[in-house]
Amino acid sequence: MANRTRPNQILFFVSDDEKRIIKGKMKQLGTKNMGAYLRKMAIDGYIIKVDYTQQKKLAAAVSRAAANINHICRRINSTGHFYEDDVAELKERQAEIWRLLKSSQSEEL
Repeated sequence: MANRTRPNQILFFVSDDEKRIIKGKMKQLGTKNMGAYLRKMAIDGYIIKVDYTQQKKLAAAVSRAAANINHICRRINSTGHFYEDDVAELKERQAEIWRLLKSSQSEEL
């Protein structure tokens, strides 16, 4: 066995469920050689990394708008007063949310 083309062994353990999933994917591919399948997936398999930066910004903007609405509602319930500045602030927050949504949508297209 000194003439192996692949002299380095990599050993790892999987759960019964993980092994079942791997075997299912091998069956879909039509291969029975687990070593070849795992080697191919480790070398050529896809890595998908999702960037959630825009979604986090959008969630923060929505959270700020919701906090402002809550604050305004508490003040109206306690004092009975509603101010034009409140409307302006809510419109500004809504515009920020729309900007983020449009930016996110244009990046996806």
